[in-house]
This record gives sequence, C-alpha cells and structure tokens, in this order.
Amino acid sequence: MTEYGGLLVKYLEVRKLIFLDQLGWHVSESDGMEFDQYDTPYCRWIVIHQFGEVLGGVRMVPTTAKCGPFSYMIRDAQMGLLEDIPTDILFFEAPVEHSVWEATRFFITNSVPAQQRQRVQTLLFRSMCQTAMDNGAAHVLGIVPALWARWARRLGVNATPIGAKFSIDGTASQCVLFKVTDLIS
Repeated sequence: MTEYGGLLVKYLEVRKLIFLDQLGWHVSESDGMEFDQYDTPYCRWIVIHQFGEVLGGVRMVPTTAKCGPFSYMIRDAQMGLLEDIPTDILFFEAPVEHSVWEATRFFITNSVPAQQRQRVQTLLFRSMCQTAMDNGAAHVLGIVPALWARWARRLGVNATPIGAKFSIDGTASQCVLFKVTDLIS
C-alpha cells in the first residue's frame, strides 16, 4: 500500500467507471471507487498501467480466503450469499484449496487502442497466471463472458467450462477453469 497506494486508488476508480457506470452492474461504490467484501488483505490486485494510467486489471483471491462470513465470490454465490449470482454456478462444489485461486473484475479499459488490446490482454493474463503460480496455485477459476472461448483462443489459453451459462445484469456468463502454466512457459 505504501508503494502502490495511489495506483490502487486509480484502479478502483477505473473499476467503478467500467463495472458500475459503463456496464451498469449492481456493485458497491464509495468515494468514486468500486470495491466490495472481496477486496481484502488476501487479495492480489494486478494492474497494467502506462505512466500511471490504468489500462487493465484483475483481482485475485485464494479459494482458502475467509473474511467474516465471506470467502470468495463463486463459492459465496453457490452458498446463496450473493443474490445477483445463481447458486448453481458450478457443476461441482466450489473448491477450497491452496492450489486454486479465483480471478474477478478482469478488464481492459476503452482507452487501450484496438491494435494494442491483445497485447494488454496477454500481459494481464500472463501476470494473473504468474501471480497465481507464485502463490502456489496451479489453477485459476473465474466468471467470464459466455463467449470466452473466442478470446481464450486469441490468447492461446485453454479453459474448461465448469458451470452452465447464466446471466449477470444482462450479460451471459460462465465459470471456467484455467491452468496457470498455459501462458507461463
């Protein structure tokens, strides 16, 4: 926080702009920033930036995290703690394992030109996988747009669907599982 506190604030401001203002999601907001019960000391926030301008980001949480009544978003949805996400989000019981992390709030800003988007996406995804691996994880699970297969192919990533398609605030979504070594080598 001492070294990157200003960048974290900018990241949370951009999250508000994207998820609340642009996408119209029902998410928490305070003082122009978007954050919720999953932005805890267990988190790792990955922010891609250029000269202090946020280009993209993702929030990562170990599936072993526990803060008050909450653990991580997919598990809490499955347990019925989140009213906007269905409980049948996965085909199996949500894992609580050191080798699995959850990635949420993955975004690339509109300020990234079209010819640079894939490079920024790849850098963000590689950083996400490296962070997971550095923290002992072999897999990352997350909720992605239902057309995830198209962008995963562009990035050279294999993802396994681990839940049925569903809708969040009008966006067709699905849970998938990534193997972190897919983009590290």
